[in-house]
Parts: sequence; C-alpha cells; structure tokens
Amino acid sequence: MHPTKSITERVGQALGFEGLALLICTPLLVWITGRPVLEMGAVTLALSLLALTWNIIFNSLFDRLKVRLQLTGGVWTRVVHALLFEGGLILVAVPLIAAWLKISLMQAFMLDIGVLLFFLPYTYVYHWGYDVIREKVVSKNAIQCRS
Repeated sequence: MHPTKSITERVGQALGFEGLALLICTPLLVWITGRPVLEMGAVTLALSLLALTWNIIFNSLFDRLKVRLQLTGGVWTRVVHALLFEGGLILVAVPLIAAWLKISLMQAFMLDIGVLLFFLPYTYVYHWGYDVIREKVVSKNAIQCRS
C-alpha cells in the first residue's frame, strides 16, 4: 500500500467526497427542515466548501500521522479518522449554520448532529472505497510501468 497521496490527488478525493455529499444532503435537508431548496442548497454548498478545505488539510495531516505511528488502514484507524474529521468540522459548522439559518446554537447543533449521523458512516465508507480503488489503480500502474 502506498500511503502518501499528492496534493492533487487529495483535492480530487475531497472534491469527489463533497460532490457526492451535496447530491445526497441537499434534498435530504430540504425535506427535513422544510426550508426552500435555494436556501438549503446555499447552506449546503457553503458548508461543503468549508468541509472541502478541512478535508484536504485534515487528510494530509492524518496521512502523516499514520506513517509516523505506523498505523494500518484497519477498522479502528478508520473509525478514529471519521470521528476526528467530523469533530473538527462540528466546531466550525455549528456557529455558521446558526448564523445563516437564524436559529439558536442548540438548534444548529441538533441539525448538525443529524447531518453527522449521515456523515460518520459516509466518511468511513467513502474513504475506504477510495483507498480500495486507489490501491488497485496504483498496483495496476506499477505493473504496467515494470512491463
């Protein structure tokens, strides 16, 4: 397994993560909150851009930590990854949600917890799937380069 990813690959991985999340979350949040599609789309996009930035920074740091601590890509490493990623995002997202939707911090927190219940397994599955596909592509490219 080749644990280090370039910044270009990280950007592509993060864009895929956020793009798929937007397609799933916007209609769900419209349905849950009863707010207009454009309003929830704008909130979702703003949070997506925030999460995209955090995704690139966090995953780059997490990759370095994995190498330094010699962690495998096992279940517990992925669970810690998902929890730390989403925990850091909550700290910034809740005040932004509250301000944008003109709701209390508690209401924003509850909404964010609902979103988190989606994103914890989504983060785990997306990154696991990405790594599995990436490993196959890297291995295939390595074999082709040797030929």
